[in-house]
Amino acid sequence: MAADEGPEPAPPARTQTAEIVPLRLPPVADEPAPEPLPDPRTGDVDEWGRSERVRSFVRQAYDPMYRRWFRAEWEGLDKIPTEGGALLVANHAGAIPSDAPTIMHGVEVELDRPVYGLADHFFKSMPVLGTLWSRTGGVVAHPDNAYRLLREQQQLVLVFPEGSKGPGKTYNERYRLRRFGRGGFVEIAMRAGVPIIPIAVVGAEESMPILFKVPSIAKALGAPYFPVTANMALGPVGAFVHFPAKFKLRVLDPVTFDDVEPDQPRYSRSRIMDESEAIRQQIQEALFDMLRQRRSVWFG
Repeated sequence: MAADEGPEPAPPARTQTAEIVPLRLPPVADEPAPEPLPDPRTGDVDEWGRSERVRSFVRQAYDPMYRRWFRAEWEGLDKIPTEGGALLVANHAGAIPSDAPTIMHGVEVELDRPVYGLADHFFKSMPVLGTLWSRTGGVVAHPDNAYRLLREQQQLVLVFPEGSKGPGKTYNERYRLRRFGRGGFVEIAMRAGVPIIPIAVVGAEESMPILFKVPSIAKALGAPYFPVTANMALGPVGAFVHFPAKFKLRVLDPVTFDDVEPDQPRYSRSRIMDESEAIRQQIQEALFDMLRQRRSVWFG
């Protein structure tokens, strides 16, 4: 290297941050919105399994039994709202309960409103009958189901707070209401912001009276009870056919909770129990009054 040559020039200084060059993609044409997936339900079956087509067929088939066999007679039917959600609460009886279909049918044909009936999961689990039960408006008794039907969908919902203890009563225990559980139906009505409509039913107790029960068979079948009924004296068919007891149904004054804010995380347990017992007592007193006025099991 020559002596007169100076030092080599230093390389250009490097920046501490790399220059960011925006990436420009070619324009993309607007894509059409994806088509909604087809509804997996078939026909007119709603999300609860209820089918108006099946329900209509059942109404036609059941109407002669409602009008000519049970000769159902209502009192105070106008107390059931014609719009908005409401929780119908009634006493329950009969080895194969006849009160649920009578109430549901009566409200639907008289008020032209569908009714969803809450019941134990046992009914849903039965082969064939479970599907038919759902198609006619049966829904598994769960607080979330009741809330959605009442609050979000503003439907009429029927519940029997006695549970399986009601239809499991023997004939000598007829028209004596069992406890209404822990009052869960009251809490649901409060949370959903809907009234409770108590209904007293006379006639179901005599339509299929239980003489005694066989716990061992009930346990083997996984059923709440296994009844031996008076109807069985008519032979195998009698196990499924109700006696033509006269039905009387009295709708009591609605119970409202205007002082309670809906959708609260919790409610007073003592208030719930007090309201539950008060409703049970109202139905019980109405039953006693209706029985005093009744002239005959078969003719009212």
